[in-house]
Amino acid sequence: MLCGRIPGLTMAQRQLCSDMPDALIALDEGQQLGSRECQQQFRGHRWNCSGVWQRNVFSHVIPIASREAAYTYAIASAGAAYSVTAACARGNISTCGCDVRHKAAPPDWKWGGCSADVDFGMRYTRKFMDARELERDSRTLMNLHNNRVGRTIVKKLLRTDCKCHGVSGSCVMKTCWTSLPPFSVIGDKLMQKYHKAKTVQAVRGKRGLRLVLSRKKHAAAAAAAGAGVAQKPALVWPKRMELVYLEASPNYCERSIQTGTLGTAGRPCNRSGHGPQSCDLLCCGRGHNTQHIRRKQQCRCQFHWCCSVECELCDENYEEFTCK
Repeated sequence: MLCGRIPGLTMAQRQLCSDMPDALIALDEGQQLGSRECQQQFRGHRWNCSGVWQRNVFSHVIPIASREAAYTYAIASAGAAYSVTAACARGNISTCGCDVRHKAAPPDWKWGGCSADVDFGMRYTRKFMDARELERDSRTLMNLHNNRVGRTIVKKLLRTDCKCHGVSGSCVMKTCWTSLPPFSVIGDKLMQKYHKAKTVQAVRGKRGLRLVLSRKKHAAAAAAAGAGVAQKPALVWPKRMELVYLEASPNYCERSIQTGTLGTAGRPCNRSGHGPQSCDLLCCGRGHNTQHIRRKQQCRCQFHWCCSVECELCDENYEEFTCK
């Protein structure tokens, strides 16, 4: 059985796989989608999301509960919800299809086509992705929160596409449907939330363990509000659509098995740049190596009638810079 051969699945995930094996292909596509987008968003950063998904497709585990872990869980959840929703619209999953539930349309257009059933995608993704969070500790609460942000952002960024109907291209009536945006739009939105992510901590209340904004961040503000008198800061819950994290990020300069950091040694860098991919920032002050490379490539190509293209071979000299 396919579900029994996949490493890293919990019992609940194996049951979901057995009940709906055709959805697992979409989940796999979603994890790859999330992985590619994560690497694209963090290209040139010290932490570039490489190696996170390499062990198996459903194990994007980061040991440190950092801001980067928050983004990783959110983009993985978003990728899963996105791909399951897209698979439903294509008819690749037998238990779902197009969304036929619509609000009332304006008089100049009507609902038609195949609208994305994002609610099904979100429900299935929640069941599958959240099923591996077995420990009821602060890290589990962080992961569950960021999973929800990821799948919810897919629904919030749905767009409405329309097609005109009428004589000679006129738009007497429009047929409209909801569709998924390019996944890069979702990656960009989550990257904005990454930069504004909030530090949280877990506190125990009447309803069990909950996440609140870090008291350390609010202690100074509370003391200032009390004109120097020490006051216990009030508990503030993080907003539902904020990414949250528990620990400060390491500097990601050196390789560390304990923190799951690959380091930046050997990474290509930009000697003349000033952004995160510049050699000064990416190489963490260790300096960089310069390699002089010569290669041959086609040049001065000409088209000859009819029908061939002839090119000369030219030598090209360039330099590559990598972190020490």
